[in-house]
Amino acid sequence: MKSTPAKIMRDVLIEEVYKRMFHNENIFFLSADFGSPALDKLRKKFKDRFINVGIAEQNLINLSAGLALEGFTVYAYAIAPFLTMRAYEQLRVNLSLTSQIKDINVNLIGVGAGVSYEVSGPTHHCFEDISIIRTLPNFMVFSPSDWQLAESFVDLSINIKKPKYIRLDGKPLPQIYNNVERFDLENGFCELLKGEKVCIVSTGYMTHKALKIAKEIKKSKIDLGVIDLFRLKPIDETLLFERLKGYESVFTIEEAFIDKGGLDSLVLNILKNKNSRIRLMNFGFKDKYVFDMGSRDYLYRLHGFDEESIIKTIKGFEQSFC
Repeated sequence: MKSTPAKIMRDVLIEEVYKRMFHNENIFFLSADFGSPALDKLRKKFKDRFINVGIAEQNLINLSAGLALEGFTVYAYAIAPFLTMRAYEQLRVNLSLTSQIKDINVNLIGVGAGVSYEVSGPTHHCFEDISIIRTLPNFMVFSPSDWQLAESFVDLSINIKKPKYIRLDGKPLPQIYNNVERFDLENGFCELLKGEKVCIVSTGYMTHKALKIAKEIKKSKIDLGVIDLFRLKPIDETLLFERLKGYESVFTIEEAFIDKGGLDSLVLNILKNKNSRIRLMNFGFKDKYVFDMGSRDYLYRLHGFDEESIIKTIKGFEQSFC
């Protein structure tokens, strides 16, 4: 694993799509009036295959579905909460429902997962997307933790003819993976650190937090495992359980509402379906929106899952079962 360089996942992913568009005339890129430095040259080079629909996410999905039904591969790019929630009926009817009877390849690129737009306030926070998109049949959900993973999804997004939601952080993030080819992306997860009794399951930006927590908690002689779950649907429950069953306790961390169908519910369901006695504790945002302004760490602290609080909880949780 490496800690540098930091890059914005959306720019890396768009750059990779841009390269594919030279050789694949079947690709369209649509934006809901949302830009990025990497998008500028794509927009100029491929004027006939780039469409800005304006601030109109419902139309973004309508147009994307129409192009996909004609056989094109489509990338639909917007701010995550507006892409997933303003256009939810269009996602359900035009993509989820339609794709059950006909192949359509629409790749939703949602930028601004969790509180990565922290100072923009609750309208731009995105806590619900994992839960609500996971409920839609025929959808795939990706949540990469670094730009290497985001880049690697491009080939997969072209080859798999299904609607997909790619959940991206809005900030530059350091590299975690330096050799994506060494494991199968189809598995949907990677055990970044192998622990002894305790494991964190995280996704997206929170995997960076999980790795920092593991490093800190190791000073207390606790070998903490870290599993990065970068595909949230579909899940190979048996394969993931094979990794989890060696642990006594599992902690989930997500930048989303907890106890509402997100990452924690996904892991809990697997443990329940396997009749496992593994203990589970979840960290994330509680059942209310965040109007406070401040850094991500400040917002985590308000909801009791900043690094210090998680470390203290894990230590206490483990000691209570010794």
